[in-house]
Amino acid sequence: MRLYEEIANFIARTAAPEKLAAFRPSKAASRRVELLVQKHKDGEITKAEQAELDHCLKIEHMMRMAKARALQRLVSA
Repeated sequence: MRLYEEIANFIARTAAPEKLAAFRPSKAASRRVELLVQKHKDGEITKAEQAELDHCLKIEHMMRMAKARALQRLVSA
């Protein structure tokens, strides 16, 4: 199991499922990711920005896993 899967499981077990399911990144964070994605598409992304984008995508994946597990807890409750 990858570390981020362990973290997603921990978040899903310890956070209130309703709050976790409702979580959304801030508008500023969303805009930053959109900018990085556009720079990537345009071929204008720096190595540092690519590393930041990769990190953001891993975190997004981890949060999706945590949300899925939290929703399973809500359904089975």
